[in-house]
Amino acid sequence: MPAFNSPIGSRPTRFRRERVLLVGCGDVGLRAAGALRGRVRLMALTSSPDRVVALREAGLTPIVADLDRPATLRRLSGLATRVLHLAPPARVEGARWWRDDRTASLVRALRLRTQPAAFVYGSTSGVYGDCGGERIDETRAVRPDTARAHRRVDAERAVRWLGRAGVATRILRIPGIYAANREGGTPRERLHKRTPVLRTEDDVYTNHIHADDLARACVAALWRGGPQRVFHVCDDSELKIGDYIDLAADLYGLPRPPRISREEARAQLPLSQMSFMSESRRLDNRRLKRELRVRLRHPTVATGLLA
Repeated sequence: MPAFNSPIGSRPTRFRRERVLLVGCGDVGLRAAGALRGRVRLMALTSSPDRVVALREAGLTPIVADLDRPATLRRLSGLATRVLHLAPPARVEGARWWRDDRTASLVRALRLRTQPAAFVYGSTSGVYGDCGGERIDETRAVRPDTARAHRRVDAERAVRWLGRAGVATRILRIPGIYAANREGGTPRERLHKRTPVLRTEDDVYTNHIHADDLARACVAALWRGGPQRVFHVCDDSELKIGDYIDLAADLYGLPRPPRISREEARAQLPLSQMSFMSESRRLDNRRLKRELRVRLRHPTVATGLLA
């Protein structure tokens, strides 16, 4: 993986004293860890003892605790100077379907003693719901349409509560993540299955970010950006879903998928896939570039897929 331009690279002596805790150390978390390795003390929260050895080999100090068991999180208080939270909410049934108890438990644990200087939360652009294809910035009011997006809005509320206590909180609203070296990170499998896409008149705008650029944005947000600030972490592409899949097909030398109407799609595609085809928006990323000073290495999906 290529080296990242880290905002802390020019001051290694000072920042070696920093302790960064990664919560949700999956693909993007490990990419962010690669950018930070050697400059800070890295810790990773894991609920699985089976991951301890792998995390140590990746240069992280494992902390075995479980976001679904709040009592195990008490040891986190005062442990880290900066926190990157990328763990998704649990799927909740019943009356609390809209809650993200994981983030609420993490925030309560961090407030027990010395609080971190900064807390970065990876949310989703789905909190906006359907915007009818409009271009939107971070001042747009949230209007979640799915249970998944409602839980993210609840998580953002918990993060803001931590911000009101004096922590520099930053919320990253993230669209579709892609990368060739990421599981399910490109449309190649979908193209092999010949999964149809919507015809142009029924199609919706979608947004993307390469996993490496997202990791770099996560690292930048640990030190840059104002408190209680929201950022769109997306590239410069303005494509509808079908055009994105067609572009990938042309790059891979595969046949373009069939185009169908929205009515046909409801009959043929699973509800989970239809939910993504029901929301259309174009995210403005100027704040990402101006305030976090992130220079995209893959400014469009064309360059990212080719890479």
